[in-house]
Amino acid sequence: ISFFVFLWNNAFIVALGQILVAFSVCIWFFAKEKLKTPVLWRSIKTILRYHLGSVAFGSFIVALVQFIRYCLKYLEKQAQAQKNRVMALVLRVLQCCLWCFEKCIKFLNKNAYIQTALMGTNFCTSAKKAFYLILRNILRFGTMAVLGSVTTAVGYISIVSGTGCIGYLLMREMHPDISPFVPLIVMLAVAYIVAKLYMGVFGLAVDTCLQCFLVVEEMGVGRDLIPESLRHFVDGNKRALAAGGA
Repeated sequence: ISFFVFLWNNAFIVALGQILVAFSVCIWFFAKEKLKTPVLWRSIKTILRYHLGSVAFGSFIVALVQFIRYCLKYLEKQAQAQKNRVMALVLRVLQCCLWCFEKCIKFLNKNAYIQTALMGTNFCTSAKKAFYLILRNILRFGTMAVLGSVTTAVGYISIVSGTGCIGYLLMREMHPDISPFVPLIVMLAVAYIVAKLYMGVFGLAVDTCLQCFLVVEEMGVGRDLIPESLRHFVDGNKRALAAGGA
């Protein structure tokens, strides 16, 4: 039970961070004075007041899948100890399936939190809306996934390599008689952690902006809040809907 609580707490903290970023980006996206709007404080207040249940439920599902996967891993170790190769292989396959299912659940949860931030709906309704939104715009989400992967890779390389180069130069200038190998390894490790956190927030912000744009496009509200270079997409969608209605 304590192990499951640990998994749930970990998933809850991650989910809380995701919905906080999603709320902040949504408030910023639809604000008229983007630089003067207190997005962080409004996001925290709204989440703590209305949406902790959605965060707890979504993180519970993730923790439950993880707990089952770890149980299967334990059973696999037991089967290997008893030299039952068939059972160990079956359990390993089941773990692979659960790992893929966990990745799908995390992806859907992330988009459900964005829908919660956009529409203010509960977790189940938000997950349903997010699922159908992805189906309706599968090419756009696929394109963003590919571009996001490239951007993330560039971000990782830039942050880690930049930190490593600057750290090496500083070490050579400040302590020329000391080998910079160990401090450089520590710097690279810290840089990787910073890059992972930063690019995670950046990727979630991009996904949230995409869903905000799709809401503007499909519902026809807030056209003046999107960049001028993207407004022709909204106008084109309106013309297509008008032609379909005619």
